[in-house]
Amino acid sequence: MEQKLQELKTRLLEINDLNGAVALLNWDQSTYMPPGGAAARGRQMATLSRLAHEKFITPEVGNLLDSLQTYSENLPYDSDDASLIRVTRRSYEKSTKVPPALLSAFYEHAAASYQVWTEARPNNDFAAVQPYLEKTLDLSRQIANCYPGYDHIADPLIDMSDEGMKAESVRAVFANLREQLVPLAQAITSQTPADNSCLHEAYPPDEQLAFGRAVIKDYGFDFHRGRQDMTHHPFMTKFALGDVRITTRVKETDLNEALFSTLHEAGHAMYELGINMNLDGTPLAEGTSSGVHESQSRLWENLVGRSRGFWKYYYPKLQQTFPTQLGGVEMDTFYRAINRVERSLIRTDADEVTYNLHVMIRFDLELALLEGTLAIKDLPEAWHARYQSDLGLQAPSDVNGVLQDVHWYGGMIGGAFQGYTLGNIMSAAFFDKAVEAHPQIPTDIEQGKFETLHGWLRENIYQHGSKFTANELIERVTGGPLTIDPYITYLRTKFGDLYDLS
Repeated sequence: MEQKLQELKTRLLEINDLNGAVALLNWDQSTYMPPGGAAARGRQMATLSRLAHEKFITPEVGNLLDSLQTYSENLPYDSDDASLIRVTRRSYEKSTKVPPALLSAFYEHAAASYQVWTEARPNNDFAAVQPYLEKTLDLSRQIANCYPGYDHIADPLIDMSDEGMKAESVRAVFANLREQLVPLAQAITSQTPADNSCLHEAYPPDEQLAFGRAVIKDYGFDFHRGRQDMTHHPFMTKFALGDVRITTRVKETDLNEALFSTLHEAGHAMYELGINMNLDGTPLAEGTSSGVHESQSRLWENLVGRSRGFWKYYYPKLQQTFPTQLGGVEMDTFYRAINRVERSLIRTDADEVTYNLHVMIRFDLELALLEGTLAIKDLPEAWHARYQSDLGLQAPSDVNGVLQDVHWYGGMIGGAFQGYTLGNIMSAAFFDKAVEAHPQIPTDIEQGKFETLHGWLRENIYQHGSKFTANELIERVTGGPLTIDPYITYLRTKFGDLYDLS
């Protein structure tokens, strides 16, 4: 059995190396690649992805998994070997359903679509990307249809990102959350918005980036195994557990942009960097779901990075960095500015109270697209209609409308957005448990110390990689199933104080 297990690991390592090369090519396209390389890059990524897929779905891998099944059942459920066999089996059964040619076609198309989007968005040119989006929708449906027996065509795509979740279960969570959020958002947005003019002075980009890097180094981001670069739409990527990279974008007249995207992506990266190195090169060496991953980015961005305690320590340092812009601004004014609640058009800029409403709009639209009740040509108008009905806003153009998010233009339609809100919900539950175990964490944050919080997350979440499903991990960490209660309590407490709500 040990020999068979080693053979399986050897095969999986080769597949992992191919996928790492794809990730590197994708990172380069999103950061430094000249536009002229788009066509070749799409072909290169498609070739490597097809090779990785073909190597994974071979009968030899299936036979190895079959022969190791009884062996794994006699091991502790949470052991590395039992988890590797279990998780690889699950992934193998899913992957064998998708023809390599279809997967290759999708990756090549996605690379081309992304490049067109980078040019179409600043030019407000939805027409340029529309045919690409139509093909993305067709390919997404083809991939979903490789998994027969679903209740909703989006179910297989949602399951790829958040295993065990379906359109129906996500809708139920969203409906419950929306019932709580809408009255809270209405109560706050009926008041005069907090003054955030201090965030829109001229802030030199290099100083902005340096400040953000200093904060995430304090968080525990390991620059020996990671780096930060610039891109159109911030993201985190990993080539190996020793090479995890984040990106950001900076606006000179918006202090929020680079700073909070840096904290956000660092949260993703610290999750990957905290995975047990013994799992490197295996399917276990990655975050377990998009929701759990997002819980870490939102925890470090919001529950820590937008907290009053955090800024008790960092605001004097920020004032020293930007004395002309912030020297005369009180900390409370700044704190209210970065936590300003208002109806807005841009998801990535949205406050904590209204953010999930943006996610729900996108989730509903992609379900309609997959169902065939909404055509791509009608998507911009449907987008505007939902923002008008849900947030009372009309985007002046598609730049701040349907073109704003990269997800549909560089990936599939379906399964892309629900993880953001699931992560918000989980972030509060995980943070509560960390503070319950270590009550000094809030005081530590006020002193710019994060070792205890980071250590608790590494011990209880990060080190496991994808050994446990999201539902299993939530049960292990919190002692119960996913619930919105800690998240709603967090929002009501924080923003009730900020806006004097009874």
